Amino acid sequence: MGARGRQRLLAALRWGTVALLLSLLALDWLFPPPLPTARDTSAVVVARDGTPLRAFADAEGVWRHPADPDTVSPLYLEALLTYEDRWFHRHPGVNPVALARAGWQWLRTGRIVSGGSTLTMQVARILEPHSRTPWGKARQMLRALQLEAHLSKREILTLYLERAPFGGTIEGVEAASWAYLGKPASRLSRAEAALLAVLPQAPSRLRPDRHPERARIARDKLLERMVAQGAWSRAEVDDARIEPVVSRSVRQPMHAALLAQRLRSAEPGAERIRSTIDAGLQRMLEERVASYFGGLPERTSAALLVVDNATMEARAYIGAAEFGDLARLGHVDMVRAWRSPGSTLKPFLYAMALDDGLIHSASLMVDAPQSFDGYRPGNFGMAFHGPVSAEQALRLSLNVPAVDLLDRVGPGRFAARLEHAGIRLWFPRGARPGLPLILGGTGATLEDLVGAHAALVRGGRAGRVRLTADAPLLERRMMSAGAAWIVAETLAANPRPGERMETFDLRDRPRVAWKTGTSYGFRDAWALGATRRHTVGVWVGRPDGTPLPGQYGAITALPLLFEVIDSLPRAPGDGVPQPPPDGVARREICWPLGTAADAQPEGLCQRRLEGWVLDGVVPPTFAERDARLWSAGRVAFPVDAHTGQRLSAGCMEGRNAEEAEIARWPALLSPWLPAAVRRASQLPPLAPGCPDDGRQAMDGLRIDGVQDGARLARPPGSAEGVRLALRALGTPGDVQWLLDGRWVASTVGGRAFVHQFDAPGKHALTALADSGAWARVEFEVVR
Repeated sequence: MGARGRQRLLAALRWGTVALLLSLLALDWLFPPPLPTARDTSAVVVARDGTPLRAFADAEGVWRHPADPDTVSPLYLEALLTYEDRWFHRHPGVNPVALARAGWQWLRTGRIVSGGSTLTMQVARILEPHSRTPWGKARQMLRALQLEAHLSKREILTLYLERAPFGGTIEGVEAASWAYLGKPASRLSRAEAALLAVLPQAPSRLRPDRHPERARIARDKLLERMVAQGAWSRAEVDDARIEPVVSRSVRQPMHAALLAQRLRSAEPGAERIRSTIDAGLQRMLEERVASYFGGLPERTSAALLVVDNATMEARAYIGAAEFGDLARLGHVDMVRAWRSPGSTLKPFLYAMALDDGLIHSASLMVDAPQSFDGYRPGNFGMAFHGPVSAEQALRLSLNVPAVDLLDRVGPGRFAARLEHAGIRLWFPRGARPGLPLILGGTGATLEDLVGAHAALVRGGRAGRVRLTADAPLLERRMMSAGAAWIVAETLAANPRPGERMETFDLRDRPRVAWKTGTSYGFRDAWALGATRRHTVGVWVGRPDGTPLPGQYGAITALPLLFEVIDSLPRAPGDGVPQPPPDGVARREICWPLGTAADAQPEGLCQRRLEGWVLDGVVPPTFAERDARLWSAGRVAFPVDAHTGQRLSAGCMEGRNAEEAEIARWPALLSPWLPAAVRRASQLPPLAPGCPDDGRQAMDGLRIDGVQDGARLARPPGSAEGVRLALRALGTPGDVQWLLDGRWVASTVGGRAFVHQFDAPGKHALTALADSGAWARVEFEVVR
């Protein structure tokens, strides 16, 4: 061929190449590869260590988890490429040598001995399924070349890792690893890697949950190939062959289901949401909650929240006793449901009163029937204890002292402090915070209560519970560090129900500042507890708000709280009390005055007890609302030095008068005081001839209807108890009636009420007027 001919040939080749390339570009433009427009993997909510908690299928019901070469075990990549495509990183999408070998084997044996498809060709078939005809194979190869032109090898491999079929609606190695093996694809053994590498070749025939023996045979063939190819040693493969093919029943993860649903709703476009949950702890507590509630009444649900105090991250989140249970309304997330908090707000009130200088831990409180502008709270069980310290009132969760304290702090101010610290309160439209607030007359969520209760062991700083690691740490000062320590110490000193402090070695057991609560009508049972490392909250009730008679915080929620706390991680020293912060000191307190014992004359201290004071402030006992009866506790008066009788104006002339002083107890506490204590706090009688000075103006009460010391018997042949008509004589005001310390009735003036005495034995009946006047009779009911 001459020079001119060679030039024509080269020109034809050039223009032919250009035309071919232009044709390929046009075809590529007209028939683009069917690439996903966006990563359409299933949404997965994972624990803090990456363990899936709950996966959400895509719009077609396919379970497909995000995966890439960096998140998959290198052992799996070795097995996959050795088995499917050893030349993956070198060929352009089609391997002519492999195709020729597969064709020759087919012609020689009449059956397929080895496949010629590359990994890229398999991805092409996954993205665009085709018939198993020559034309279908040609189309697959063209698509493979097209993919190689558009994507990098890493991108092609990622498509395979996320979309390879593994049986049923499971696609991708990550979803398959969790579904069949219950572990991430990053932690596969050699045997597991080989199993998952062969499974996509015949997913229905080799599924390990249905055909474990077939799956084992296919796995072992791949293991032998790994030896033959020099990828793994004989010893490694022999060890792998020993491992049995064990698959659990295929199921997608379903832990912290309501939290996962909540996080997905907050980030609907996210493919992978990392929560703060501890996967192992979550699974263990879900099992414990399910077991715990097996014996409770039907339709009972529960919520549980465990928070790390250092970071305010949630470590366990259970929104319902059994997710999806229709009878228990298991689709309702009770961690963030509005419920009556019962008495769980009381610790915050006492802390606020400490910071305000209103009380110290040994302040004298009045636990007796009282009226607060017509509001008459009673204690749980209707029993009253008379004189109690502030720490006793909090520890026993007494209602009357708490309402008295809130009345002095101010319900509006207290509600504002709670709102500022993160406890969102719910009130009916148009309603304002009132005294019932402290007994549960509002709505709050378990999540907010846990965040606030953590302040007791976090130096007074409440925090918003963090559900994802990237959520900001939001903190608010709720109380001073000193007030938080005093309240936490008060609650932690309360022994667990049925436990005596000297019976158990508590050095390794974490100290728990715990508080229970029960809402009106037994609708909500609460238990909150804070240790040095964790804060735990438990709610038990019915999501529809119907009552659970006889179920309350101390017997329903509290046992579960302690079970959870005892199962949490602990460290040496968790059982050692925290030292008091600066500003907190121990002082001896004088009752009934409530001030420091060393600041009062010896005769005015009728009872001494130790208490914690904040910043050196030792406030006196609250003055009674009817100040004429008490006058701040200290009463000075003149007496005759010879007789000790009281003198009044107009009768001191010619007498040897001197000044005397007594400490008065609040009048409402008189029925609970020993006779000697009552005498010590009473004014001496007026000397003869002295006009009344009005200092002893008080109603005198008498109980009519039963005599002191009486023995009462049932009428002959009657199965009922003794019925008596009772009334209090001597006051026109309200009278509260207590039977053996428990409230039984309220009357006005001399109006009678009828009561039936069923229990045999000795009883004490007390009538207590609002003025402080009282009367008591003791009697016996015989069988």
